[in-house]
Amino acid sequence: MYRDIFKEEHQILRDSLRRFVTQEIVPHVDQWEEKGAIPKSLFKKMGDMGYLGIRHPKEYGGSEGDIFMTLVLAEELARCRSAGVTAAVTVHTDMASPHLVREGNAQQKEKYLPAIIRGEKICAIAVTEPDAGSDVAGIRLTAKRDGDRFILNGSKTFITNGYQADVLFVAAKTSPEKGHKGISMFIVEKGTPGFSARKLQKMGWLASDTGELTFEDCRIPAANLLGKEGEGFYYIMNNFQDERLVISAICVSHCQQAMEDAIAYAKERQAFGKPLSQHQVIRHKLAEMAIQIEAGRQLVYHTARMYNWGLDWRKEISICKAFCGELANRVAYECLQIHGGFGYMKEYPIERMYRDVRVWSIGGGATEVMKNDIANRLNI
Repeated sequence: MYRDIFKEEHQILRDSLRRFVTQEIVPHVDQWEEKGAIPKSLFKKMGDMGYLGIRHPKEYGGSEGDIFMTLVLAEELARCRSAGVTAAVTVHTDMASPHLVREGNAQQKEKYLPAIIRGEKICAIAVTEPDAGSDVAGIRLTAKRDGDRFILNGSKTFITNGYQADVLFVAAKTSPEKGHKGISMFIVEKGTPGFSARKLQKMGWLASDTGELTFEDCRIPAANLLGKEGEGFYYIMNNFQDERLVISAICVSHCQQAMEDAIAYAKERQAFGKPLSQHQVIRHKLAEMAIQIEAGRQLVYHTARMYNWGLDWRKEISICKAFCGELANRVAYECLQIHGGFGYMKEYPIERMYRDVRVWSIGGGATEVMKNDIANRLNI
């Protein structure tokens, strides 16, 4: 199935990832959820396996794979039953480090990228602020030039990997008066004077750290400017497309796993003298899920094909993100409902998924923002 996009090399990666997830992640997920963090050793293990640089340049340790390799990574990671783990890794691989690959100069790449690909340094992307989420142009963190330094002042919030990241790619306004044309990107290292991070407490994604970042006269070298000054908004918008595709693939994979769990439960659970799976209302719920999940999967694969063909995919990726983010929430609701009271208990994976997936219709561009983007591209 899907032989036009998944070749032998994709299947080899899928088999390898599925074994890794089963052996190295699933047995520890409950512990990491309880602790509220993923050990850095997981990134190192994934780096050793070549999972953290799938589309990055070979000269820095990457594999230079295609977009479909990234889909395999997202789909298989999402089966670990912890969206926190999945988010932490994919932020590192597909939402943060691509900024360095695309906008970084040779010196910056040489300094940071090999360690990021090996999993020795964890990275994060810092755009969102208390008063600016999907509205990137509304960020307030400033970066003022002072000789051979930039001085950063302001804050960021809801930053995945923000608390334990070694390297952060930070959006700041170098020319506030220019609006979105005054945004630039910077590299900030953990431990830089004036930079601090506080861990936030969340409803879900408990295994990943989400940080609130503060910059108080944080002085960084001018050489840490990433790309061209004033071009940061366009860098962020460009990378958002990749991010939204990865999120969509993760959502579909979450749904597939949840449906499989619900089917297994429905076959075992007896009600009114027969298994739940033999009651028409349950059968129809599961059939409707299968329809919606396949529709989401086809949207993801179609959009990835468009990217691979070099077509303009911006409308389609907004459609994909809006549909799949909402789909994950609908499927989680119905699967928990099928589990009944047991679905509300933490011993069943659907309880965690129900909490975890709620943010997918918000992060990476809220559904409302996606719909507005779609409307704009329809010339409405």
